[in-house]
Amino acid sequence: MGRTTPHRRRDGVRPTLARVRDALFNSLGPRIERARVLDLYAGTGALGMEALRRGAASALFVEQSAALAADLRRRLAIAGWADRAEVWRRDALGAIGALRGSDRTFDVILLDPPYGRALVAATLEAIAGAGLLRPDGLVAAEGHWRDRPGEIAGLVCRREAKYGETTLWYFQRLGGERP
Repeated sequence: MGRTTPHRRRDGVRPTLARVRDALFNSLGPRIERARVLDLYAGTGALGMEALRRGAASALFVEQSAALAADLRRRLAIAGWADRAEVWRRDALGAIGALRGSDRTFDVILLDPPYGRALVAATLEAIAGAGLLRPDGLVAAEGHWRDRPGEIAGLVCRREAKYGETTLWYFQRLGGERP
C-alpha cells in the first residue's frame, strides 16, 4: 500500500482542507444562498455539499471517477439533497463542453483540480469560453500557489487568498459586479 499524507487520501483524492473550505464559504457569504452551483473536479463533493448545506438552490457535481461519483450520489441521497443535486461522471473539461450552448448558467462555480497540471488556467479558459457564468456570478478556484492561472480572457481576478501552499482565486466575468 502506498503512503498517505495528511493532504491526500489513499484513493488519490486531495480534499480541500477544512480551514480553506471555511475561508472559501465565509468569503462567499450570502452569495451562496439560492445559488445554482457547479462543482468541477468534485472528488468527495465536499465543496458542493457545503454549498447545499448553506442553502444553495442546486448543485451539479462533475467527477470523473466512477467510484467517487457513485459514493457522492449515495451521500447526497443520505443527506436528503438528491432532489437538489445532479452528479455527472465525466471529466471537467468535457462537462464544460457539454454545457456550452445550453441554457444552464451558474451563480457560483467551484473548481479544485489536481495540483501541478495547469488545470486551473485551462478550466477557467473553458468556463469563460462556454458562457456558463451568470453576469454577476463568481468562480472560486483552488490550487497550489504554483498553479496561479494568470490573466484569463473574459474573466477578471477579484481576489487571491493564500493558505500555506494552497491558494484561492476568485474570478468574475469582465464587467461583472464586485463580490
